[in-house]
Amino acid sequence: MEVTLFPNPLRPGIGLRPKKEAQRPQLPQHARLCPVLEAGSSLGSLVYPPLAENEQFHIGFDGEGIYQFGYSVNATGKKWEQIFFVNYQLSVGAIGMRKEEVQLMVPETPGFKDTALAIARMFISVDDLGTPAGAVTIRGAYNFQTPPGWDTIYSGVLNSTERPVAPVLVTRVETDWYVHDSEFRYILSPGEIITVSHNLPIGQVFFVPREEPTFRDGTDQEIVERQKTSHKFFDEKASNKKKTPYGMEYSPQYQKMSREQQKPSGKSNTKTKGKKKK
Repeated sequence: MEVTLFPNPLRPGIGLRPKKEAQRPQLPQHARLCPVLEAGSSLGSLVYPPLAENEQFHIGFDGEGIYQFGYSVNATGKKWEQIFFVNYQLSVGAIGMRKEEVQLMVPETPGFKDTALAIARMFISVDDLGTPAGAVTIRGAYNFQTPPGWDTIYSGVLNSTERPVAPVLVTRVETDWYVHDSEFRYILSPGEIITVSHNLPIGQVFFVPREEPTFRDGTDQEIVERQKTSHKFFDEKASNKKKTPYGMEYSPQYQKMSREQQKPSGKSNTKTKGKKKK
């Protein structure tokens, strides 16, 4: 299945490409010995913001419809310098006009306010602030077009456990026909801030067929066979144990069986010699 990538139209070519990654830095090391956990983490691809290496921004929610966007750069590679802030005040009920105030942290240049507002819109969807309360929507560096009949699921980074954790709304988009820009909507509590950097993923995407599954009850014979298969696996797992250098015991049986399932099936290529007919 082939998915077509399109760069962020507001910042084409800036930001890391989506990639598959099974590891999570905050999980304990022994998580590497759990293949089903790593398979879950590597589902689909991580998505990154449209930021260069020397850029970062933050977006915070102060409560009562007040949000702050801050943009900074590291021009020398030694120190981050704050360039500007944009303070947003939503109208009562979060519907209607909003107040936008730009605060420049470097010497003022002509047109700086309009430039700052345009830069903020490259990274966040300003029109979606506060929908629902505390929501901030972060844009991705690449967008996706799926083949006919396939949808894209947009979620937070799977198995990301570091605290604090902001909820992310999960969306499913019919990206085979709908032109959708990648975005991830975080829900912040008052006082919370998200800092976004070039090399940190902002979310994860995976692709699913639009055809809905149907369910049926397993037969009595299938239930018996399933139990036999389960008992056989756990017997083999118990007899196939290894230890890490630290001394932790684990079994690679699941991974071994998974690899066997992925081997191409077919008849052996071994040629047999037959007797010549007289």
